[in-house]
Amino acid sequence: MGAQVLLIACGALAREIVWLTRQNDWPHLKIQCLPAELHNRPQKIPGAVAETIEANRDKFEHIFVAYADCGTGGLLDKMLAKYGIERLPGAHCYEFFTGAAQFAEFCDAEPGTFFLTDFLVRHFDRLVKKGLGLDRHPQLKDQYFRNYQRVMFIAQAPTEDLRTLARAHAAYLGLTYTEHSTGFEPFNNALKEHIVRWQN
Repeated sequence: MGAQVLLIACGALAREIVWLTRQNDWPHLKIQCLPAELHNRPQKIPGAVAETIEANRDKFEHIFVAYADCGTGGLLDKMLAKYGIERLPGAHCYEFFTGAAQFAEFCDAEPGTFFLTDFLVRHFDRLVKKGLGLDRHPQLKDQYFRNYQRVMFIAQAPTEDLRTLARAHAAYLGLTYTEHSTGFEPFNNALKEHIVRWQN
């Protein structure tokens, strides 16, 4: 079975991580997801991850973190270094789905891109409208999104319903809409690179 590994992950990645764990037959991997809402308060991410590490580091042979920097300004890496724990590389979790090179191309082509994943399309009202207070203060929308030019739906397993929702979210933000299907391969490759070393 291999060494027992705890994967601490963002809740926005839970659906995909669970699916990949089953597809790859990783029974040695236990997943613990933290609330996706932490992305709206990235300064809280290092503390939340640290608490999870402290609660579990005596229970597992290895711990790995499925977060990018996610707006912590290096604070997540600084905290993880104290424990000698690694994370998936990247500045944003969107990179996990597209691959770093493709993500850089998207950002270079249009820095003012607001990215949507399958998860964020489904939970846009909760995480964006409510999470940013736009349901109570709609005037803030123009302030938050004034530097954005487009919405890009980076889709893992798109359906017509998801595409319809994504277009509606772009219209709500007053931004142009574009889409790129990623599938699961880039994220699968990123996880495999780190997880398989503990499999046997």
